[in-house]
Amino acid sequence: MKKLANTIRQDILKMIHNAKSGHPGGALSCVDILVVLYKKILNVPLDWDKSPDYKNRDRFILSKGHASTALYATLAHLGYFPKSLLSGFRILGSKLQGHPSSKVGLAGIEVSTGSLGQGLSIGAGLALSLRLDEIKSKVFVLLGDGEMQEGSVWESLMNINNQKLNNLVVIIDKNNLQIDGCVCDIKTLEPLDKKLEAFGFRVKTIDGHNFDEIESALQEAKQALEPYVIIADTIKGKGVSFMENNPSWHGKAPNDEQLALALEELNVN
Repeated sequence: MKKLANTIRQDILKMIHNAKSGHPGGALSCVDILVVLYKKILNVPLDWDKSPDYKNRDRFILSKGHASTALYATLAHLGYFPKSLLSGFRILGSKLQGHPSSKVGLAGIEVSTGSLGQGLSIGAGLALSLRLDEIKSKVFVLLGDGEMQEGSVWESLMNINNQKLNNLVVIIDKNNLQIDGCVCDIKTLEPLDKKLEAFGFRVKTIDGHNFDEIESALQEAKQALEPYVIIADTIKGKGVSFMENNPSWHGKAPNDEQLALALEELNVN
């Protein structure tokens, strides 16, 4: 899985470089989570809406939609659509828009996301509808910790616990940075685990780059009988030394020289 994750990181950087825009930092931080989710956890048919089991699929929502390159590259490498589409990221007419869009018919994209703070509300609605339809699938929502500063997230958390939506799993990509700097300096979330527990969630904190820890937590969450939150401690810009823990790489493209250096590092690691 590490080899696949590094390949996906390389594709993320190539996509953003080619488009001359994008969000490398937060995309690189959540790759390992996505790799484990799609390879080990999610029941999502490769033939997507053509599958007879389509309605029983698990649902995944990338609430931090600006990290779309991570999701696109993961889906492409696992066979949901051709890898050749990756070169069209953010190109006019491409299905690979800057934020995931459910309007373009791209396999694996459940809903349009990117307006931060809204993905968890959508996930809660999906989870409730699955329960009403007596479908046993799970809904997984990946949030950023900067996104957790949105009040709508906490309103959703309150509602999820109130509705006892044990078919929903919240994953927080806690890389500690947002566009303006450190999350703790702008509007601290701490103690995040205690706050979430106070909202009625079962909470587990893991190393978001340790594949074994990720898989163990996700397997536990999938079987849980109560609403579940995974706090994944990650590194923004993971895998590229000059991008790691550097907020300036939240939303800009590498130039030719920077891309070459980054790809070389990822090849070595």
